[in-house]
Amino acid sequence: MSTVYLLLLLLPLVSAQTYRWGQCPTPDVQPNFNLQQYLGRWYEIEKLPASFERGKCIEANYSVRKDGTIRVLNSQFYKEKTRLAEGTAVVQDPRDPARLAVGFSYFAPYSPYWILSTDYTTVSVVYSCTNILNIFYIEYAWILGRSRFLLPETVSYAKELLMNEGVQLYRMKATDQRMCKDD
Repeated sequence: MSTVYLLLLLLPLVSAQTYRWGQCPTPDVQPNFNLQQYLGRWYEIEKLPASFERGKCIEANYSVRKDGTIRVLNSQFYKEKTRLAEGTAVVQDPRDPARLAVGFSYFAPYSPYWILSTDYTTVSVVYSCTNILNIFYIEYAWILGRSRFLLPETVSYAKELLMNEGVQLYRMKATDQRMCKDD
């Protein structure tokens, strides 16, 4: 009975997310991933819904800190303000560097941040999934670009890759990258 109450409490939190029954899949990630080439600015082109991303002009900037962790600086324009969120990414297993873990709070556990595919210069396809009580999972997926806009065929390639990994895209939405500060 307490599990039912817990699920009822969690439902408002997941309503702005994409959740599915069962346990997280484990998609293939970018082979021979090179973190140094991945660093820098990426613009969000499309995403599955995420409660922490409601604005426009969303981007992420990755850089290495002195301690070897990766600084993640996300920004978005929301409610007439630029809002920043700084987090930390770590490579948990040097033999599998495309499977990063990202955290934005000392109090919350790290979340998976897996680079499924990237060419480092144009597009990146990222996936994240968290199991909840081994009953359902919350998943995120992002198509990122080195520029604010990607060619339609590049976006189609990224979506096909996600679908081939079993990610359902019916809730995927384009991020508004028009009229941003650097335009």
